[in-house]
Amino acid sequence: FRRGGFASLCEALDYAARGETGLNFFEARGRLLHSLPYRELRTQAQAFARRLISAGIARGERLLIIADTWPGFCVAFFGAQYAGVLPVPVSVPVGLGAKATYIEQLRRQIAASDAVGIVAPDELASYAATAALGTAARLAGSMATFEALPDRAVELQPLSAGEQCYVQFSSGSTRAPMGIDIRQDRLMANIDGSIARQELNADDSGVSWLPLYHDMGLIGFILAPMCAQRSVDLLAPRDFARRPSQWLSLISRRRATITYSPSFGYDLVARRAQTQMPADIDLSCLKLAGIGADLIQAPVLQRFAETFAPAGFDSRAFLPSYGMAELCVGLSFGRRFGGFKVDRFGTRDFVVCGHALPGHRVEIRDESGAAVSDRRVGRLFVQGPSVMPGYFDEPEATARVLKDGWLDTGDLGFWSDGEIVVTGRAKDLIIVNGRNIWPQDIEWAIEALPRLRQGDACAFSVESGAGEEVVVIVQSYVGDAEELEALTGSIRQTVKETAGVDCRIELISRKFGLPLTSSGKLSRSRAKARFVAGDYTVRVAAE
Repeated sequence: FRRGGFASLCEALDYAARGETGLNFFEARGRLLHSLPYRELRTQAQAFARRLISAGIARGERLLIIADTWPGFCVAFFGAQYAGVLPVPVSVPVGLGAKATYIEQLRRQIAASDAVGIVAPDELASYAATAALGTAARLAGSMATFEALPDRAVELQPLSAGEQCYVQFSSGSTRAPMGIDIRQDRLMANIDGSIARQELNADDSGVSWLPLYHDMGLIGFILAPMCAQRSVDLLAPRDFARRPSQWLSLISRRRATITYSPSFGYDLVARRAQTQMPADIDLSCLKLAGIGADLIQAPVLQRFAETFAPAGFDSRAFLPSYGMAELCVGLSFGRRFGGFKVDRFGTRDFVVCGHALPGHRVEIRDESGAAVSDRRVGRLFVQGPSVMPGYFDEPEATARVLKDGWLDTGDLGFWSDGEIVVTGRAKDLIIVNGRNIWPQDIEWAIEALPRLRQGDACAFSVESGAGEEVVVIVQSYVGDAEELEALTGSIRQTVKETAGVDCRIELISRKFGLPLTSSGKLSRSRAKARFVAGDYTVRVAAE
């Protein structure tokens, strides 16, 4: 057992392949679909690499890989590493019915990364082939398409220390893709720090439903476990959405010690369990239940802990964290088996996100750029070995967020006895008559209303003739006119009581949905852009 310390992903996989651990892929009912030991992953990845090289794909060129939860993604990703080619993980379509929209998204991502090929699961191979037409992508199709290429005895040319590793599209970057340049050394520094902070040991194993096109899914449950030679059981996000309890069933059945989710995942299974508790669940094995990807809600964690305490869940397993793709993945973590802490700031409770990883400097700055002291809210800036060198082929965008090695995260927060507390995105803050209003306060209050759930509300402000106007978009299955009128009244009253302001309300169908980032976070900026553009036309009610 080795806790990281590798110079590159290929070196880490070479080492992990000596053991018996690996990846297991499960379907919605908990049936094992595929088992992929690291030794087999290495063998298949090197064969894939030889085919890429034999096909004339040059070192440093980019290969788009549709990051569904399937063994082919892992083989193609590591195959690109051994071939010296940069993998570019991209998201799966929201629904198979949205073919034209998804193909256009793929085209934009091909253009943004100048990719020369696309690898897709079988059911999306035709999408990839269509998207590639007229682009630089000269190879596109399923794994079978690439396996049909000649496997010649060519010398592998693995990406090594200090070189690029892959291109990670930032959260929400579908309309205007922004690729993050992930480097081998920076990724390894982040993984090593995370392994140390989470105190991974030889008895650990994980279960995850997180998407592999998101940094937490890819690094947290593919790359980092491989660097620590740990096994992971994987469930596709769509299967989690279909059967949320299967996540906990897998943890229980496989005796996993580690899992991770945004707050909404814990909220979803806890709410479902109130009407139907999963049978024979034993969560006493769970030692690290990570939370991240969005602002952490203490009431959600408390509800999950209370709901599953009879099933053996120990709330000390909660491990809050904070990070972003521009830092590879994680910046700060709580203490393993230390539970979560809440810090009250004004009238709000915030979950403390722990200390920054070793070697990283964090400053919280006011509007003048001066560093602030404890318990003063400011903008978070980070410097350290995990910080990206920049966005891929986007020097102007890079210059806006990176100055003198310091990354402007765009997040607001404060210090709590040396630990980081995140309060929200700076650009999402609502200011009405000089008063700051946190959109999360409005959203969480609305989502507590009957027949609504976490993720159903979005709050932002727009310019109007009378100044800033608060807008609330709420998605709902409610369709009866009388119920809609009652819901609108409840929302209006809730916003007034919570924030002391009037608001404009738009009710939309859940089928239309609020825009999400690649990590499943609510994208308020995209929701606002849609509202301003008049895109919210599929409604269940007018204002």
